[in-house]
Amino acid sequence: MAYKTFVVEHLDPELGPWSGLEYKTIAQESKFADCDFILSSVPHTLIKSGELGEVSSNARSDPVEVYFADKKDRICLLDPAAEQELEPEDTKLFDVFLFGGILGDDPPRDRTSELRKKGFMGRRLGPIQMTTDTAVRVTRIVILEGKRLDDVPYVDFPELKLDEHESTEMPFRYVVDKQGKPIMPEGMLDLIKADADKGFDEGDFMDENEGMGNLNVS
Repeated sequence: MAYKTFVVEHLDPELGPWSGLEYKTIAQESKFADCDFILSSVPHTLIKSGELGEVSSNARSDPVEVYFADKKDRICLLDPAAEQELEPEDTKLFDVFLFGGILGDDPPRDRTSELRKKGFMGRRLGPIQMTTDTAVRVTRIVILEGKRLDDVPYVDFPELKLDEHESTEMPFRYVVDKQGKPIMPEGMLDLIKADADKGFDEGDFMDENEGMGNLNVS
């Protein structure tokens, strides 16, 4: 099996805290799986700022079609609008798996359309929106472990307990661990709690992904 590379095109001028945790997780899991992770199209100012932390070594400012110009036919764009779903057999067709924008926007803003216009072959990860790290995790499970999308253990729209009085429903699909809990980046729950505290008066999270969750008080 050919060596696999996972690429996230960063389509924002800044780095929000949600994305920072997701990128760090993708980098760690890719390294553990003996795969490459590249964070591309990152503004020079962001790279120089030091905000990327541990992910700085994975970041570059040029877009994927520049540094993989000779591999365009081996690049798979994970695209919610694609007609064909990702399957284990695609490991023979593609070496690079490309993710665009912030997949965790709710409602989705179709940031992937910016890459779709460049003519990459597309595959879909199912009908339900995922966070960026979840999308990469699912792709890795299908491509490296040979599981079909329907066989990946998921939970949809999990409700997270923030404390004895507050909870929030996350509007995404997650892969679950052996205990049936949604797999999230380390530190994400603390960030969710902090956003819930900031947005409590308005009843919504106030973060880079507007509408990320709805706060329930019981």
